[in-house]
Amino acid sequence: MINEQIRDKEIRLVGENGEQLGIMSAKDAYKMAQEAELDLVKIAPMAKPPVCKIIDYGKYCYELARKEKEAKKKQKVIEVKEVRLSPNIDTNDLNTKTGAARKFLEKGNKVKVTLRFRGREMAHMSKSRYILDDFAESLSDIAVIDKPSKVEGRSMVMFLTAKR
Repeated sequence: MINEQIRDKEIRLVGENGEQLGIMSAKDAYKMAQEAELDLVKIAPMAKPPVCKIIDYGKYCYELARKEKEAKKKQKVIEVKEVRLSPNIDTNDLNTKTGAARKFLEKGNKVKVTLRFRGREMAHMSKSRYILDDFAESLSDIAVIDKPSKVEGRSMVMFLTAKR
């Protein structure tokens, strides 16, 4: 709330340079803000009494937006990349998939390793668990198992995360 919108009987006023001006009525504080050609802005409405500050409201909004934008810039979004395998994968193909997963982990992403089963392969799901274990073992120097392998429908899924 700014200027005339502040209807509290008494408020704690902070000056434009951050100095405490004490507790006074909202009308007096608004008059002081007008004399300084600035705005009276309620900063802490839940405090007893509410805290208001004399500042340039447009500049205040601009600074808040800029800080928010800077915080967004510094964020790192972690994506989940997927590597799909089949139960009858050959060693060279497995090495290629391991290399792809290694690149994803080095970039800071999580890797979802999916072992897909089709038709008769469904009957031997438990015998194929070693493929996921070997995959995790080959990446153990840079990766840690985030979620161990578990069966989800027609596939077995495991998540890997880069070591800290």
